Amino acid sequence: MNNILVIIRGGGDLATGVAVRLFRAGFPVMILEIERPTVIRLPVSFARAIYEGKVMVEEVEAVLIPSWEKAEDIIEKGKIPVLIDPEGSCIEKISPTVIVDAILTKRNLGTRKDQAPLVIGLGPGFTAGEDVDVVIETKRGHNLGRVYYHGQAAPDTGVPGEVGGESKRRLLRAPTEGKIVPLHQIGDLVKAGEIIAEVERIPLKAEISGVLRGLIYPQSWVTRGMKAGDIDPRGIREFCFTISDKARSLGGAVLEAICAYLNKK
Repeated sequence: MNNILVIIRGGGDLATGVAVRLFRAGFPVMILEIERPTVIRLPVSFARAIYEGKVMVEEVEAVLIPSWEKAEDIIEKGKIPVLIDPEGSCIEKISPTVIVDAILTKRNLGTRKDQAPLVIGLGPGFTAGEDVDVVIETKRGHNLGRVYYHGQAAPDTGVPGEVGGESKRRLLRAPTEGKIVPLHQIGDLVKAGEIIAEVERIPLKAEISGVLRGLIYPQSWVTRGMKAGDIDPRGIREFCFTISDKARSLGGAVLEAICAYLNKK
């Protein structure tokens, strides 16, 4: 498995859950991200390395690299390299065995089945057997983590999954366009109506009480209505700093797909 490189496009919390599970199973992993990631669950997102140079998630370290040529050195040190490469231009040079598109934009931004021997797409926007080899279901519920070799995942409803009985109200959305200034930190217990952050001095208030599980990186540019944070009504602080059940499920599904491919080979 040491020679089976997996490139994951995206470094958010779900992509990170996949990366950690594969890394612990013995696969070398590399993350590709955009220049200014807008991830919410920063403590459990390897994308945070873009801002801070390196990040540790559940004892697995990811390190920002300046070019794809440095990836091998970081992998040999037992870490995960993170590269700013939104177009995936390094893929052709590196020739990975597996590509996992975990950008989760509900549409395919350019991942192709001919880019690697095994190409996996997470969530809606992909068709197994056409633009990718495998599709993984990302919608919470009975089929979460299901591996599809034909067809598509469930379509995007635009309604976030329930956590602790809350769906839409648990999300924090920017009240206007501009730079966001946090007034709380991830892990803080907050109450309904409390100001969590400001955008151009306009308050962004919590609609429910709970623990602040996610908040976009400070000083990030946001647009009106953009998801900028997440409140967990269960109020368990530990959940903010550990990989979620959903991310672990998706990681297991990707691992299943890779092992099935290797067994077939």
